[in-house]
Amino acid sequence: MSAELIKVTINGQEFEAEKGRPLIDVCLENGFGIPSFCYYKDLALQASCRMCLVRIEKMPKLQTSCSITCTDGMVVTTQSEEIEKAQRAMGEFLLANHPLDCPVCDRGGECELQEVIFDWGDVEERFTEDKNVQPEKFLSPIVANDPQRCILCKRCTRVCDEWMGEDAIEAGNRGANTVIGTYGGWLNCSQCGNCIEVCPTGTLLDGVYRHETRPWELDQTITTDVYGSDGMQLSIGSRSGLVHRIVARDRYVNGLNGEFLDVKARFGHEFINHQDRLKTPLIRYKKGGKLIPATWDEAVNLVAEKFREIGNTGVIASSRITNESVFTLKRFAKEVADSENYAVSDSYDMSPVFNNLSVPLATHREIRYAGTIVLIGGEPEEEQTFTAKQMRQAVRNGKANLIIVNDRPIRLTQNATQFIHVNPGSYDAFAYMFGGEIDAAATKKLGIEQSEIDSLLKTIGETEGDLVIMFGGDLSLEAQAVLAGSAARFVSEARRVLLHPLPLYNNSVGANDMMADKKNVPDVLNNSKSLLIAGRLSEENAQLLEGKDFVVVQELFETSTTDHADVVLPAASFAEVDGTFTNNTGFVQRVRRAIDPVHQSKPDWMITSMIADAMGVDFGYNLAATAVFKNISDNVLAYQGIRYPNLKDESNPVQVNHPINSKPDISRALEELGKSLKSLPDDAEKDQTVPKVGHKLHRLTTLTSKTPQFHLLAHGNPKPDNLLVAPLAQFNLDGTPKLDSRVDAAAVGAIDRENLSIDS
Repeated sequence: MSAELIKVTINGQEFEAEKGRPLIDVCLENGFGIPSFCYYKDLALQASCRMCLVRIEKMPKLQTSCSITCTDGMVVTTQSEEIEKAQRAMGEFLLANHPLDCPVCDRGGECELQEVIFDWGDVEERFTEDKNVQPEKFLSPIVANDPQRCILCKRCTRVCDEWMGEDAIEAGNRGANTVIGTYGGWLNCSQCGNCIEVCPTGTLLDGVYRHETRPWELDQTITTDVYGSDGMQLSIGSRSGLVHRIVARDRYVNGLNGEFLDVKARFGHEFINHQDRLKTPLIRYKKGGKLIPATWDEAVNLVAEKFREIGNTGVIASSRITNESVFTLKRFAKEVADSENYAVSDSYDMSPVFNNLSVPLATHREIRYAGTIVLIGGEPEEEQTFTAKQMRQAVRNGKANLIIVNDRPIRLTQNATQFIHVNPGSYDAFAYMFGGEIDAAATKKLGIEQSEIDSLLKTIGETEGDLVIMFGGDLSLEAQAVLAGSAARFVSEARRVLLHPLPLYNNSVGANDMMADKKNVPDVLNNSKSLLIAGRLSEENAQLLEGKDFVVVQELFETSTTDHADVVLPAASFAEVDGTFTNNTGFVQRVRRAIDPVHQSKPDWMITSMIADAMGVDFGYNLAATAVFKNISDNVLAYQGIRYPNLKDESNPVQVNHPINSKPDISRALEELGKSLKSLPDDAEKDQTVPKVGHKLHRLTTLTSKTPQFHLLAHGNPKPDNLLVAPLAQFNLDGTPKLDSRVDAAAVGAIDRENLSIDS
């Protein structure tokens, strides 16, 4: 239902606005700047900073525009001598205890308080008492805190509660002694850093980037997250070929995720300029020998010669590389190697979902405003973090129904309106029932009561608006096919049904799109004598490389996959290439080059093209990523008609046109599920363990392990003896204390230790 439009007059100009919208939003959208600190769109109102004051006709005094909703005929004044005088007075209060250390503050040049005060030019200072001086300290390995800069807007506490559902940070004490702090003085949470992002001043600081550069010295490049499948938009801050930080601030990028990022997207960027990056091509001149540095010409010519000589070449693409790179690898397999042996290295095959898609994919905005969300398996709070944030806000702010079907009580169950706790490994039985085959045998295998299924169906039947169905790779391929194919049966005149898959990697969907008719990785490995691999294989699959005649790997680092390679070619990271990823909602998103490729690395698609050219096939790309994407648009049906200029605006993403069949044939998948039910036990002990926060987010991978702070998080996030000293100075990477650092830590100011109650 479309919102009712009304007339609002702002500073003498008449505008149309939706009835009931916050006045501050309407003013800002129409170009009338209103200073504010505590207000944040889509968060619970705080109305404490008193900066967004306006004059509203027929109201006796100035009003906070964040707490006023628009009504028809409202007449508003946002700028006047009276308003500025009141705002200046509030600015004076905020500066009463604020240190004037802008030249050394990490937020100098980006600080919202600084910008407001500088706009006025001067603020009277009539307070003469001593300031509340407190030392800068650490709240975790990657979050630092300068408490005296805090203006108590409480954005951080609301974000932690509403976005993350963690309540890890909160206000303590009263009056002038109020401070933002943590339970026990240490953050044991997912370490998302969104509290840093939304902080309007330099109170909360990025412990990975802290004190490296000034914000205005950084070149900002808009790109897409290389870790998660949500496709979060971010801004890379680089200088002189080095990546210093990653943020998602609206002033740089207005992407689908706003200012939200998770711990990996925000802090896990140290791999880009890491000293262990592959620097040159490497050749192993004999089996069992060492990898020896070589020139690009030597390496490419050797690869071309060996592929021609051995033949039977298989191609495997990582689901982390760009669409352009995956597409080029498929072209290499078909046009150069004349092979049908190509695959995508991923956590699971997404073909069953897209081959049986009976309803459209849900966007993250549609999740946020859904009427009912059904989550079957998966753990979005650890693996699809922005999806989880939208789910939490849908329940908290939108009063949505959240039904979770899982074999253990994941943390999202605390937000659920219904939790169906099934037996371990019984998702096939649930998919069988969801597909329409409801019987007592299936409920017995699930370990649930029939009333729980009845309640689920009742909630779905009463849903008006959007019903979003989510599931991930912990379901069998047949279960995924049935869920994707049977979703359309719940569509009604009052209810739209949408699907939201939960792949693990940043380009899982795009890689599936680029490599239609792909085989699985073990089949390609077993049926090939020579191999071209872009990215890292799982440990299990890497073992299958043993004994192959010739293996070429395109990678950033030496891994268990390169251990079996005859030639290793240095690939560029996502910060060094132009291209696209496709996220789990089907949005095609730009990846932009922030720095030149480090050392001698090259984009994966360019490396593959060089090998093809050496084997006599010219793909016609002319070293341009735009030409590669044009080939994708011309040859991949779902991407038809899309060009790079269409992807320019991050606030208006382009969704690919995946084919939808409202009545796919899932009879064979249902039959397979029916057979698998027989192998499930009739009674099983349910898993009651609630997973620990960060048990997947903080685990060490090839990329995250290059950021030292991740090692401390992965080893239990130990609390240091002295919060004034960086945790990395007090702990080894395995979490054990550095004994020789304790004396240095204890030597930090006695008064500071007393203020922080630190035992010397």
